Amino acid sequence: MRNLWIGIIILTLFNACKSNTKTTLPILGYKTPVTKTVNGKTVTDTEYATIPPFKFVNQYADTITEKSLDGKIYVADFFFTTCPSICPVMHRNMLNVYKEFKDDNNFRIISHTIDPKYDTVPVLKRYADKLGIAGNTWWLLHGEKGDTYKIAKSYLQSVSEKNPKGEYIHDGFFILIDKQKRLRGTYEGTDPAEVTKLIADIKTLRAEPDQIAAK
Repeated sequence: MRNLWIGIIILTLFNACKSNTKTTLPILGYKTPVTKTVNGKTVTDTEYATIPPFKFVNQYADTITEKSLDGKIYVADFFFTTCPSICPVMHRNMLNVYKEFKDDNNFRIISHTIDPKYDTVPVLKRYADKLGIAGNTWWLLHGEKGDTYKIAKSYLQSVSEKNPKGEYIHDGFFILIDKQKRLRGTYEGTDPAEVTKLIADIKTLRAEPDQIAAK
C-alpha cells in the first residue's frame, strides 16, 4: 500500500509539472546566422525573417502600415470578394477568430484583397458589413496589386493573377504573426479543426514572455 501511495504522489507531481510547462510556438520562415560580440565574446545568433514595411488602405479608408500593428499579434490572409470557392469558407471560419478576440486591442486580423481593381474601399466595406464585422479588430486591406503580391511572399503565400479560366489563384492559409512581426504558424483556413488550433495557438503566443513584454 505504501508503495502504491508513493507511486500516486510521484505521478501527481509529474503531471503537475507537465501542466505548468509553457509551450512555445516555432518561428517560421527564412533565418540568417548573425555574428556579434556579447560581453567580449563572439557569438552566432539566428535572425528570423520579419514582415517588411507596407502601406495599404482598409475598409474605412484609413491608411494601415506595419506601424499600425506594432505591439500586436495578428493573423493575415489573402482573398477577393468575388471568390466563388474557398474565400467564403475561409472568412466564415475567420469569424470564429474574430469573435474570440474582438475585445483584445493587442490583436488584429488583416485580409489582403488580391483583386484591387474590383475590390475598392466601398466594396470592402460592404463585404465587411455582410460578414458582420465592425471596429478595428479585422481590417480588409486594399493596395496596389504589385505591393500585395510582393508582401504575400513575405507571408510565404502564393498568389497570382487570373488564369485562363478567368480566376485568381491564392493559398487559403491563415498566417499567425507575433509582436516582432515573425511568422509563428500557418493554418488551413477552410478546415474548422485548423482554425480551432489557430485560436489555441494565439492564446499560447499571448502567454510567451517576449509577447507580454512587447505590449
